[in-house]
Amino acid sequence: MSSVDPYEVLGVKRGASQKDIQKAYRRLAKKLHPDLNPGNAEAEKQFKEVSAAYDLLSDPEKRARFDRGEIDASGAERPQQRFYRDFADGDSNPYTSDAGFADFAASDDILSAIFGRRGRANLRRRGRDVRYGLEVDFLDAVNGATKRLTLPDGSVLDVAIPPGTRDGQILRLRGKGGAGLGGGSPGDALVEIRVRPHPQFTRRGDDIHLEMPISLAEAVLGGRVEVPTPSGLVAMTVPKGANSGTVLRLKGKGVPRGDGSRGDAYVTLKVVLPDQPDPELETFVAGWRSGKAYNPRQTMGA
Repeated sequence: MSSVDPYEVLGVKRGASQKDIQKAYRRLAKKLHPDLNPGNAEAEKQFKEVSAAYDLLSDPEKRARFDRGEIDASGAERPQQRFYRDFADGDSNPYTSDAGFADFAASDDILSAIFGRRGRANLRRRGRDVRYGLEVDFLDAVNGATKRLTLPDGSVLDVAIPPGTRDGQILRLRGKGGAGLGGGSPGDALVEIRVRPHPQFTRRGDDIHLEMPISLAEAVLGGRVEVPTPSGLVAMTVPKGANSGTVLRLKGKGVPRGDGSRGDAYVTLKVVLPDQPDPELETFVAGWRSGKAYNPRQTMGA
């Protein structure tokens, strides 16, 4: 392997001033830094070469010795055959630490943000976010619950389901994702909630809808019935003469909201006759129907 001239790496002439060398390094560092090129191995390799070249040429004594041929591009005494590519990976490269960038970080916002906290050798990286799916019961989503999620590696994660959680909502569990690198903070766990259907309740926004069967007597005479809601049974008054399709509202018996209020529950009445024929009821209706001009389909037209 042959040594590449550090002047060529930085793209400057041999007589370039220290200011020109520093300017060239800044330009290349912004372009090649791994934080700006995640997963690009070639950019990382070039960045190491550029850093090593700058380390050599930014030191007046090292630069003079290199120009006189006393040391090679890696900073090693000649005739030792090491190259600055090797030096770029070594612990002696000051541009793997905070101090090496102190001469210009304060005057360059982008480089300060990249290099100011950690050096290249101990680069801090936040862990990656990890996505999971979790299926929950309808009432657990509405009322809130804590569910245990088993991860692929066999470990478990307790997930707090906030009241009012919607189907498809993504919950962010901070710090429960992939581990960080170089002391970086861990990523987050992103848990997508899938809500199982309920046999009685349907959710529309923050409101709950359900169908409530009532007897013929309750429809004709009215009365009090107990209605299931997500928060428990509620007594409701059925008005006299109620028809199937009549919708009654139970205010505040729907889905909890973040501000502490709740949506409403809408109850659609459905008149249900006995499963088995009732001779007494048949006799009564036959007598009641006699002489009554009553057509429930008169609004349907021809």
